[in-house]
Amino acid sequence: MPDIWPFKWGKLAYGSLLFATALANEPMSESLADPQHRPLFVALAREVIGVADLAGVQPLGFDGFDPAAFRAGASAAAAAHSLDRMAQHYRHSGKQRSGVWRDLAVRQRRTEVDSQMGEIVRIAQSRGASAPITEQLIRRVHEIEERRRDMARANLVEFAAAVQAWAAP
Repeated sequence: MPDIWPFKWGKLAYGSLLFATALANEPMSESLADPQHRPLFVALAREVIGVADLAGVQPLGFDGFDPAAFRAGASAAAAAHSLDRMAQHYRHSGKQRSGVWRDLAVRQRRTEVDSQMGEIVRIAQSRGASAPITEQLIRRVHEIEERRRDMARANLVEFAAAVQAWAAP
């Protein structure tokens, strides 16, 4: 019987990127392909894959998402290639926006950010680590849910700049 945890962690890591794309009011393919957003997507995926590593799980990929491209020590080119493949997948998909985006923009209801992304934070903390980028993603989604923040491309630009600032020495 196959182990389900690599599938679940692959979905969590992939899902973290879809939650991030929902901060903007643009198709997922545009967000994922935009070089200005790349620092955010790479850092977020690296953080989630790092927590999976702490949990002793090697996530599986799908739809262009390659978890190995976001492991500590993986090249920037590998991460860019994975994001390009994800963007390409969505460019040719009937699904241009995520279910998270639909919850926020169309249904105007709360998302599953706490039960899904919050689990990453909880697992990191249970292993003596943190997941600050994921925590910031959760905060930003809550601000949109509570109508204190508009869905806009500027959210991704701002978040990517913040991630770069945190990483700077």
